Amino acid sequence: MRTTVHVVRHGEVHNPEKILYGRLPGYGLSDTGRQQAKRVAEHLAGADVTALLVSPMQRAQETAEPIAATLGLEPVTEDRLIEAANAFEGLHVSVGDGALRKPEYWPLLRNPFRPSWGEPYLEIAHRMLGAAHRARAAASGHEAVCVSHQLPIVTLRRFLAGQRLWHDPRKRECSLGSVTSFVFDDESLVDIAYTEPGGTSDPTATGA
Repeated sequence: MRTTVHVVRHGEVHNPEKILYGRLPGYGLSDTGRQQAKRVAEHLAGADVTALLVSPMQRAQETAEPIAATLGLEPVTEDRLIEAANAFEGLHVSVGDGALRKPEYWPLLRNPFRPSWGEPYLEIAHRMLGAAHRARAAASGHEAVCVSHQLPIVTLRRFLAGQRLWHDPRKRECSLGSVTSFVFDDESLVDIAYTEPGGTSDPTATGA
């Protein structure tokens, strides 16, 4: 039974303060982000999608709105698709400024392989895999869409591809409004594909 799970990254977020917002409430899409969400919906319009699972975060829910309308589906909130937990949430973390310059935060950087500043990569991978298999089971023999966030999507992809989970954030292939597709034959992964209907974006940009 061939089933495809498309994991969509949300669109651009309105974040004039340029902070790491993480799981903070109140961060919705910018005008550009809404356009990116519409382009994703147009990209998926001809797909045989029968299930739509969405992270509880506002930006993901707003990204799902045009997808749900285009596909005629009722979105289902899936908590395991949520953004990764991060101890720097609410702070400025750009290289050379903000929290990274303050010694009191340096202990959080002691182990980038786990990572020590947030939710462990392996925990992210396991919860995202659970969400992906929920979507696969719900859309068995068809296609499903999950709307999530950059780091969880990248972690799931690296986990399923057999790659190490720690990585250079500057080299992530997961643009705003991108679609990472996992193709399953029954429960076995047989292919991974990637498209950017929302266009390219800087993986390190604050507000993304």
